[in-house]
Amino acid sequence: MRVHETEFPGLLIIEPDVFNDPRGYFFESYNKRKFSDNGVEYEPVQDNESSSSAGVIRGLHYQEEPFAQAKLIRVIEGRIYDVALDLRKGSPTFGKWYGLIIDSEKKLQFLIPRGFAHGFSVLSQKAIVLYKCDNNYSVAHERGINVMDPALGINWMLEKGSEIISPKDLRQPPFRDIETNFIFNK
Repeated sequence: MRVHETEFPGLLIIEPDVFNDPRGYFFESYNKRKFSDNGVEYEPVQDNESSSSAGVIRGLHYQEEPFAQAKLIRVIEGRIYDVALDLRKGSPTFGKWYGLIIDSEKKLQFLIPRGFAHGFSVLSQKAIVLYKCDNNYSVAHERGINVMDPALGINWMLEKGSEIISPKDLRQPPFRDIETNFIFNK
């Protein structure tokens, strides 16, 4: 496996070793020892899976401390545009977002640390996305930011007007109105 750093501290792209043969493929999507050997300390406790159709945007979601979650994102089927927004006060990338295409072909994974909001848009007819989280879900600590906040300027890579967004996600506040308890640790 190879670990690719981004310009956002702690935000990583994981490129697994995929073994293909006439039967199909095999790869380790998570191996605690291999992650640790590559300098990545991450131990998931919960798996979440979503299935979405073309044009769906999910996000931007996060949980406040003490239930903040780091997420290892991978696509089982389809193709998505995945976005992480840095909410850590004092971070050199605070208020900025990073996006990349993840698909079931290349099998890249996106490790989003605690202190980020996460969202994605579906670029294929259907996408099945797996989130490995390092903390349990807590409805009391669940928060969100409006995915269509013009101040963020996120290009979800969808045709304007074709987006499918839940009413709950559309009711989320803009970035400027949120308060978080995330502090950047160097």
